[in-house]
Amino acid sequence: MTPVPTLDRITVTPTILGGKPCVRGMRLSVERVLAILAENPSWTDLQQDYPELEVEDVRQVLAFAAGLVAGRIRMPTASAA
Repeated sequence: MTPVPTLDRITVTPTILGGKPCVRGMRLSVERVLAILAENPSWTDLQQDYPELEVEDVRQVLAFAAGLVAGRIRMPTASAA
């Protein structure tokens, strides 16, 4: 069995983008990063547009998406504090 990777950079906060999974609490959703990479899978272009992103952020976005598709991860829900 493959262990589930640590996804400590994927955050869900009710007040940020309506509780969508985001990267490190930024107003940059996992969904947006995936859409950008699907259109143009260039790290250079992604980093130019989002210089705050780190390689580990993108790795965790991809691991999160893969885990959702494989059923190893459930979509987190944002609960109101």
